[in-house]
Amino acid sequence: MNRWSELYLSAEVFMLINQRTVRIEWGDCDPGGIVYFPRYFECFDACTRALFERAGLSKREMMKSYAMNGIPLVDIKARFLMPSRFGDDVVVESSVATWGNTSFVVQHRLMKGEALAVECFETRVWVAHPGGDPEKFEARPIPEEVKARFGGAQSAESNRNSRVESTSE
Repeated sequence: MNRWSELYLSAEVFMLINQRTVRIEWGDCDPGGIVYFPRYFECFDACTRALFERAGLSKREMMKSYAMNGIPLVDIKARFLMPSRFGDDVVVESSVATWGNTSFVVQHRLMKGEALAVECFETRVWVAHPGGDPEKFEARPIPEEVKARFGGAQSAESNRNSRVESTSE
């Protein structure tokens, strides 16, 4: 089940937030019975894809429409505040926290009920193969049209001061 909301920051500006409910499976857990930390990163990568798809941007469509070759992860930071266990249903809220010229930061908030269990920040870069050389990547400017689908270029400060309100889809 997917849930999403759009946060209205002002009359003209909104921020797209995708919510995805995830059931913690047996194979996600380590021998101690809690989620093995790399499994969170796999989940967050899938949530980034779902966020872009919610904005109407599948990877295939982006590659075709914008002559780009991907949005590779170049930095990741996470805070693990409480464990998740086999059988837990958690909700991941994903949004673009900041936009740069060629990079952007996706924020993921994994919630157990009302409690924040994990917070993750992924820095990704909009890239293409220069001269069509598949062995090389080059950062390219992110089209303004793409940014607008997520609510445009938001500053880090305005996102920190905003509260997310969600609705069911």
